[in-house]
Amino acid sequence: MKYITGIVTGVLSLLAPVEPLLLCAMAFVAVDFLTGVLADRRRARTEGRAWRFESRKAWKTIRKLAFVMAGIVLAWMLDGIASPFVELRLANLFTGFVCGVEFWSYLENASVVTGERRFVDVMLLFGRRLRSLFGRAE
Repeated sequence: MKYITGIVTGVLSLLAPVEPLLLCAMAFVAVDFLTGVLADRRRARTEGRAWRFESRKAWKTIRKLAFVMAGIVLAWMLDGIASPFVELRLANLFTGFVCGVEFWSYLENASVVTGERRFVDVMLLFGRRLRSLFGRAE
């Protein structure tokens, strides 16, 4: 057991430089999952159908989180390989993209849970900003 603990600790210590990115992505995925459960419950209540927690949806989120974590680590490894030539910061870009998508989903869920239009307005504002940032004006 000591050897297994030592190996796991050693591998995790190698990931220390990307720990903040991993934790940030994990937080965004967790908040999106929780608000998604609440939004699903609200939709069921509004439609008059019975609601129950479905473990397959939780497992889907766990699989997604595993792929996100692997993606961050792989991007960080590519950063290390390319660093003698160029400073890409792929791990940061990948994490930012993941967090942006999860934040968008959070806004959708929050609008369903609260019934507030403000969350949709924020989504529209972000959409306009992103389109103008990438040269696609409305």
